[in-house]
Amino acid sequence: MPSIPEAELIRLQANQAHVRNICILAHVDHGKTTLSDSLLASNGIISSKLAGKVRFLDSRADEQERGITMESSAISLYFKIRRRAAAASIAAAANKANAAAAAAVAAGGVVTDQSNDTTTTAITSTTASSTEDSAANSGASTPAESVAEEYLINLIDSPGHVDFSGEVSTASRLCDGALVLVDAVEGVCTQTHTVLRQAWKESVRPVLVINKIDRLITELQFTPLEAYIHLNKILEQVNAVMGTFFSENVLEEDYRKKAEKKKEQGTTESTTGLEDTFSDWHVETQDDSHIYFHPSQGNVIFASAIDGWAFRVDQFAAIYAQKLGMKEGVLRKCLWGDFYLDPKTKRVIGYKGLKGRALKPLAIHLVLDNVWKVYDIVVVNPDKEMTEKVVKSLNLKVLPRDLRSKDTRAVLTTIFSQWLPLSTCVLLAVVEQLPSPAAAQKIRMPKMLHPFETTAPEPTEDWEKGMIACDPSSGVVAYVSKMVSVPLDVLPKNKRKTLSAEEMRERGRAQREHLVAAAKSAEMGEVGVHLDVDEVLANRELKEAEDKAAAEELEGKEALIGFSRIYSGTVRVGQKLKVLGPKYDPAYPTQHCSEVTVDSLFMIMGRDLIGLDQVPAGNVFGIGGLEGHVLKYGTLWSAEWEGGQNLVGKGLETAPIVRVALEPEDPSQMAQLVRGLQLLNQADPSVQVLTQETGEHVILTSGEVHLQRCMADLRERFARIEISMSEPIVPFRETAIDAPAQIVTSSAMAVNEAQGRDQVAKLISKSETGARGTIVATTPNRHVRFVVRTVPIPEDIKKYLSDNAEQIQAYVEDNGGIAKNNSGVAVLTGEVETGEKAKAQKKLLEELTPLFAKAGEEWKGREKDILAFGPRRVGPNLLINQLGFDFSRNRNSNNTDTVEEGHGGITVQDMAESILTGFQIATNGGPLCGEPMLGMAFFLQEIEILDNSQEAGGSGGEGRSKMAVSSGQVITSMRDACRLGFLEWSPRLMLAMYSCDIQTTAEVLGKVYAVIARRKGKILHEEMKEGTPFFSIQALLPVVESFGFSDDIRKRTSGAASPQLIFSHFEVLDMDPFWVPNTVEELEDLGEKADRDNVAKKYMDVVRKRKGLFVEQKIVEHAEKQRTLRKN
Repeated sequence: MPSIPEAELIRLQANQAHVRNICILAHVDHGKTTLSDSLLASNGIISSKLAGKVRFLDSRADEQERGITMESSAISLYFKIRRRAAAASIAAAANKANAAAAAAVAAGGVVTDQSNDTTTTAITSTTASSTEDSAANSGASTPAESVAEEYLINLIDSPGHVDFSGEVSTASRLCDGALVLVDAVEGVCTQTHTVLRQAWKESVRPVLVINKIDRLITELQFTPLEAYIHLNKILEQVNAVMGTFFSENVLEEDYRKKAEKKKEQGTTESTTGLEDTFSDWHVETQDDSHIYFHPSQGNVIFASAIDGWAFRVDQFAAIYAQKLGMKEGVLRKCLWGDFYLDPKTKRVIGYKGLKGRALKPLAIHLVLDNVWKVYDIVVVNPDKEMTEKVVKSLNLKVLPRDLRSKDTRAVLTTIFSQWLPLSTCVLLAVVEQLPSPAAAQKIRMPKMLHPFETTAPEPTEDWEKGMIACDPSSGVVAYVSKMVSVPLDVLPKNKRKTLSAEEMRERGRAQREHLVAAAKSAEMGEVGVHLDVDEVLANRELKEAEDKAAAEELEGKEALIGFSRIYSGTVRVGQKLKVLGPKYDPAYPTQHCSEVTVDSLFMIMGRDLIGLDQVPAGNVFGIGGLEGHVLKYGTLWSAEWEGGQNLVGKGLETAPIVRVALEPEDPSQMAQLVRGLQLLNQADPSVQVLTQETGEHVILTSGEVHLQRCMADLRERFARIEISMSEPIVPFRETAIDAPAQIVTSSAMAVNEAQGRDQVAKLISKSETGARGTIVATTPNRHVRFVVRTVPIPEDIKKYLSDNAEQIQAYVEDNGGIAKNNSGVAVLTGEVETGEKAKAQKKLLEELTPLFAKAGEEWKGREKDILAFGPRRVGPNLLINQLGFDFSRNRNSNNTDTVEEGHGGITVQDMAESILTGFQIATNGGPLCGEPMLGMAFFLQEIEILDNSQEAGGSGGEGRSKMAVSSGQVITSMRDACRLGFLEWSPRLMLAMYSCDIQTTAEVLGKVYAVIARRKGKILHEEMKEGTPFFSIQALLPVVESFGFSDDIRKRTSGAASPQLIFSHFEVLDMDPFWVPNTVEELEDLGEKADRDNVAKKYMDVVRKRKGLFVEQKIVEHAEKQRTLRKN
């Protein structure tokens, strides 16, 4: 097929009804990029013979080398259908019905059964496919009266590797529909769950593509019946995942409705059993038919992307309907499932009509048998005579030279590309099953704008109406999902214009006419203009030199363009827009907001960019001029509108966990490294770039593969210098449990903390009378004395604080003014503004109150006394006020009688900020190795201003002048008291853990187990995938032991096993880092030297050494032996 002119693609952007924005989602190596190649071949972008081999959308060298996609790539495709006039009117009616259904969904919030609409659409599908030249050939000729329909399909190919989950979020946010690929052999894998959840969360309508069916025939050698059973199981697995999402959604809505009903009735009494029963009936009667995949609905495609074929049952229904004398719609519903063809009556019967007869289901008899037959005669048992007969019976036009080819795969691809072409089937399913931007935004926009509302309110603002209607005449609203770095020489303004075939013919025609005119002039004796050959050559050399200099100037330089989706209005070059940052709040319209002028607009075509003058609503596009205004993602808003709405959703599914410190090998190139890190931070949505207090430049990545990609980008594109990288820095957490503590006074910890601080050690000491963990601290100037008790937080409360960190962070950030201006006030009971902040405060209190009551008398009611969360004001550690009076500085006048005034004008309340700061510092760096604490509570029991503070000065003014000194000393004393109280319990390190999923065969199962055990992992469970020779293994692996794990396991198993590592959680390493043998049994077993390796101490010492903290190491272990080192 010839390449599509750019003007055609640009023209179609204005027709919203014929635009589709889709992404391809799948687990790694399930065939996304190969499928994309086949779709590109249909537009003449690559050769059809190279589809699946060239991997066009994998434009990076490391992507081609590894064979995996690392960055989302977009491209726009052209698709043309010829329908019968009657079918076109039916399709238009179906589109209107779908739009009406979408509007009903947006208004009512509940999707009803749309089986009638689906049937109508499917009829259109078969009609269109039968009239398409390259569709399933049924022998019918193209009707004289036909209507051509042209579509623009904006396709985004996303990565499947778990390290690049951020790219999947980017792709799904921009699209209205998705092709979800599942490997026919491996089935539903870990990342399949992730991408389905992402599509569900973003209200993206999916179409299921079961890919690599050829492996069932050639690898596993399944019969059609075995394959049919296996494919049904995959459908069940995918539908089970979708059903889980639906159930969660329904139960959440049901719970919310119950809570609202109780609130209206003004009672918190529990419902009766009868009411619960009615509620369960209500949940069961919710219609969920619209969320499932079934071949009869047209939303399931069976494919082999590497062999270039795909089909839906609609195509075979169109072929066999006339032969069987059945209605096409009826046959379509019967072509997959427990339906059989009675050979005597030629009628379709159900399972009950079998009466013991061994009949094949229709799906096998009419569909799979035919596909298996072609593979059998072409690849499995090659038979040229039978191949020619099959080609003739299918009425295919295959050249004899192609049939005589010795490459059986090439013959197979040639036959299938005409019989069941992949591109036609997939693009037709996209056009008919997935919504247009106008239809999709009626569903997606209310959920995006009102994510916490069960039923979205009616739109009142102009911008909201424009977004829901996808109105190109409204103001501009667009979402920038990520910034893409491209070389400057790729931009259209810097590229030499490539002439089309028509332009080249026109230029040749003009040249010929000029020569003819010159010849005629010569015959008539006219004297032409004399040309100086040397001057012409000199001008040519000068032009070539200028072009070369311009190319050298552009070489190595990068530009940032925004990868965007426009929801409303029409954006134009030169237009002024507002940029709303991720932290933009409509309540503060001047903060995190800037104005930008649109520098350029692009249609993204994989590796190339096409310049545009304007982009109407409903399209995916690239935008220039945002550098310095958008860091990673943001919202573009019309400058004429006041205020704005932040469209940035939640952050990444998995936070970056692997960090390394970077420095240039040549110190003079530090500025280039800093500039390169800035570009990397903008161009990669999943990376985080930090500058630590020590001055180190650190990057945080999602995994080992992501780290390698970032380093390649820095060295080759962004910084273009040699960079040295530290060993990966893995985060730990410090916690304590209720177990006998080891004596640590002689350990590295005690030496480090107590060295040179004999006087301070006397000021901060364990309480003789208080409970375990109680510390009495006095500042060095002996002005302030306080008592703090450290206690491990109960498991339920700790789990809640960890799971709801985002909710707590949002609440604390909204109420930041309280914490800053009124330190010491309880976080959850302080005065807040009415509205959303009050609701958030009430919700947190309601959820924490039963957890604190369940934890025991010591904790009951203490949720109202929480002074701060830590570290960084949002972590899973608590500072609790147990003083018995208000600790806030700006206290009300009516409680002054409970406030303890100090001497010299200094009050207890003046120390509130210092106490909070000391708590934050202590929880941000624990005593073991300076890592954040997790799950510790600190009860502030006493605080007083001592009498000898009068020595600082007689008058109140002089005493107040010393408050700065006292405040600093209170911070350090509070920090040390918290750390010492922590060590009173039995301290533990918490390891970051990966969830490891591996699929492998039985032959290498033992080797997989050995690699996991050697790296201190543990197997959770294993199961054999029914119908396949593969085992699925789930394990937990410490992140600190995971580096090189993938390469190691592939090497040991000769490539038969490949792991997927996803950050899961922090897990306690149940080993005391200060453990030494004490009892008689331990001394007998291990000896005084304790030969058993203390893993916790090893991890702790490695971190302390990296941070420059004291590490107790014996230089000479045993003095009995002497080693002599000889140099060669």
